[in-house]
Amino acid sequence: MQMVDMFYEELENAKKRNVPFVIPIGTIEYHARHASCGTDTMVINGIMRELEKEKEIVVCPPIWYGVSSYAVAGPESGTIHVDVDVYEDYIYCILKSMVYGGMKNIYCVVHHQTEEAGLMPMTLACHKAAKKVIMEYMEESRGRGWWGSRDYADYYKNMGTGEDAFSYIKVMPLIDREAQHKCGGFDHAGKYESSLMCALYPRHVDLNRAKLNTEWFAENAAEASAELGRYMVACTLEALRESIV
Repeated sequence: MQMVDMFYEELENAKKRNVPFVIPIGTIEYHARHASCGTDTMVINGIMRELEKEKEIVVCPPIWYGVSSYAVAGPESGTIHVDVDVYEDYIYCILKSMVYGGMKNIYCVVHHQTEEAGLMPMTLACHKAAKKVIMEYMEESRGRGWWGSRDYADYYKNMGTGEDAFSYIKVMPLIDREAQHKCGGFDHAGKYESSLMCALYPRHVDLNRAKLNTEWFAENAAEASAELGRYMVACTLEALRESIV
């Protein structure tokens, strides 16, 4: 289900049944000459589109702009960078509205600088915003000392479950470390990411333009294929079936 298409009663029903609410978190960033600047976000959208076919989830509107940095290319390339502190506040406001609104099974799914599931500024901002929201929500709703109260005597028993407040919001890479290894590799605008786009959004990648690339990270983009992309999608979905519950 796409959140933007849902009526009030449908949203309330999804919240009551603890259906996963998924927020695609990407960037607008230069992806060489052959792939669109929205690649990071589109890859998440495309895979969630596939996951929707087999699993009940609510896909929230994506966060298109992010902490891209200018490490790959400057603003003249089409890259749009949001300062990490501003970004953290923005994500905090979104998550706060969702948690205070009764959504207790939220997944922030990131596809940007997530090689080996590493924690980079954008992912860290999401983690910080999530923990801040939960700490404030629990103190406001349960009072100071909520964690130390007798009501939470089974905290360690419930860790990681729906009863654990710190599990209300999960921040995770779209393609986890194990899936990246199974796929055969992970990159930015190269063979692997371009293959994902070939499989998910073929109109937004043009391998004929790869010959125009001069950057090292896109040198092997011409080796991309829809076949490899479909395999990568399958590996990613296999992991997401287990992690989004």
